Amino acid sequence: MNLETVLEMLRGGTGLRTHSGAVTPGDVFVALSGTRVDGARFIDDAVARGARVVVHGEGVDVPRHEGVSCLAVQSPAQTLGVLARAAFGTQSNLPRIIGVTGTNGKTTTAHLIHFLLSRNGMATGLVGTVHCSWPGVQVPATMTTPDCLSLHEIIGRMVRDGVDNLVMEVSSHALDQERIAGLPMEVGVFSNLTQDHLDYHGDMQRYFEAKARLFLDGPARCAKGLVNVDDEYGQRLKAMRPDLLGFGLDSEDAELRCRILVAGPGGMTLGLSHDGHTWELRTGLVGRHNAYNLLSAVGTGLLLGLTPAQCDCLSQAPGAPGRLERVPNERGLDIFIDYAHTPDALEKVSVALKSMGFKRLLTVFGCGGDRDASKRPLMGEAVARHADVAVVTSDNPRTEDPDSIIDQIEPGLANARLVLRETDRRKAIALALEAMEPGDALLIAGKGHEDYQIIGTQKRHFSDFEVVRECLS
Repeated sequence: MNLETVLEMLRGGTGLRTHSGAVTPGDVFVALSGTRVDGARFIDDAVARGARVVVHGEGVDVPRHEGVSCLAVQSPAQTLGVLARAAFGTQSNLPRIIGVTGTNGKTTTAHLIHFLLSRNGMATGLVGTVHCSWPGVQVPATMTTPDCLSLHEIIGRMVRDGVDNLVMEVSSHALDQERIAGLPMEVGVFSNLTQDHLDYHGDMQRYFEAKARLFLDGPARCAKGLVNVDDEYGQRLKAMRPDLLGFGLDSEDAELRCRILVAGPGGMTLGLSHDGHTWELRTGLVGRHNAYNLLSAVGTGLLLGLTPAQCDCLSQAPGAPGRLERVPNERGLDIFIDYAHTPDALEKVSVALKSMGFKRLLTVFGCGGDRDASKRPLMGEAVARHADVAVVTSDNPRTEDPDSIIDQIEPGLANARLVLRETDRRKAIALALEAMEPGDALLIAGKGHEDYQIIGTQKRHFSDFEVVRECLS
């Protein structure tokens, strides 16, 4: 059995599986080396369920099975990308793909780029944290970047529906696990790198190395890209690959520069410059972090051949759901919901709200369970620096004790002006609303667009937006 034979089978409609429990008679099974479990352990189960071909790593001892062919490959994860393109029809007419990575800003940046390309007449798809969508279709997202098979299946549907551009959030997990195998990136965008996911990567260097795969030599390397050179890690990427377009608000080395000319509760006016040209962009989005997000979108447009005038439509872009999103209410209260769940994101969104001239800032926040615990006091510190009232509560506690998580946050709140502790998130939001006074702003951070809360191993319906409306009614 050789690779081309397997590809012909898949083009002819043979099923492709990576989970032995999903195998049906005649399928091709790829045994991936997972982060927790080695897929080679399930080859016998896949064969028992009818797998006709088994693709596995070199050096894996696979017992002979009558009527079953085996194919040993150097990288099953990379080979899966090649096989998936044959199985889901993404071998030809693949959209031009823009991959957005970084710790914070991925979702808003991806939505802004999607808006920009769509407004310029391009049939554009979006794969990200909030949802996967393309003209006429929207499906819920289960993770920032789907697994390789699911991703190719979605893109296959996009191809059949005429999508010619795709904007994709690319997580560090996805890059490390090669979920984007078989999907060449036309443009890569690097927003920033701050502490997150160290429970998975171990340290910041390995976290950076995972993100850098999108830009440096290797299968995931983008053809061209742009990096935030105001960010320490963005500077490192630029030094490693000088052809990347550097953007920023502060760095003299940025080829695409931005100055915030006017900022207030109603939005910002940005002054942009690139390649000898200067122009202004007005936006209803607020905060320095959104200036970076808009700059990323403009930079992507320029790399794809758009003119500054064609990028002006970004003045009408609404941003992304659950990202510093105002909750309309009859009382006229200034209530904002944001997905911020890292120290840096909390810092940036807090600074944005403080700059808008509110009397006080009240912040409801927590930390997720079964995730990087070292960032918990740091998130407390970020809130303490800016909030007049900090309401610490549960996020998605998962299998951890919610009170134990809060105990780990509280050292960071040592210098906070006022701390209210309420483990029940619904009650915490109600408590914050009761404490609001005219002229205050309330930030409810951590969950953003999510309409669930994970307690134990159960996902229960919970929406910050709905809770606010219920409390106010």
